[in-house]
Amino acid sequence: MNSSNADIAFFHAPIGLVELENRVIRRANRRFSMIFGGTAAEYADRPLRDFYPSEAEFERIGARGLAVMRRTGEYHDERIMRRADGDLFWCRVRGQSLTPEDPFRHGIWSFADISDERPLVQLTPREREVAILTCRGLSAKEVGADLGLSYRTVEAHRARLLDKFGARKLPELVAKLSGMPL
Repeated sequence: MNSSNADIAFFHAPIGLVELENRVIRRANRRFSMIFGGTAAEYADRPLRDFYPSEAEFERIGARGLAVMRRTGEYHDERIMRRADGDLFWCRVRGQSLTPEDPFRHGIWSFADISDERPLVQLTPREREVAILTCRGLSAKEVGADLGLSYRTVEAHRARLLDKFGARKLPELVAKLSGMPL
């Protein structure tokens, strides 16, 4: 595929794509701009941190992603992100480093809006982390080890999540978090 065809494929891909250098957007495709708002050209040279709910989330997810990418060269998760107009939404994110020796230096990342599948409930950053790891099937002890928390603290976060989502038991919470029919 020549450069022109590659550019056409990138720009018209049916999923949001960005080319990142050191977590700064170098170029974005049409679908990315549809998800986040505006036009693709408006995203050139914008820091990815602009699309996180907070600086702390940007740093926390970046540290976790970097650790995984150093081992595998790729990363994926589902997280809350912020559109250009400030609205928050659930997003499925996948990244592939083009520079494995320095994973964030250059890579291609995809973004999919999954807000129709996930309810958006006000969560603290820690509740969001516990929710994501719970959906991955981790036990309270495993979540605690991953986040540096005691399993009792994880259970307290899960209890608040059950309440916020109106779920009676953990499987019902996971179903609501993952958008599965109940």
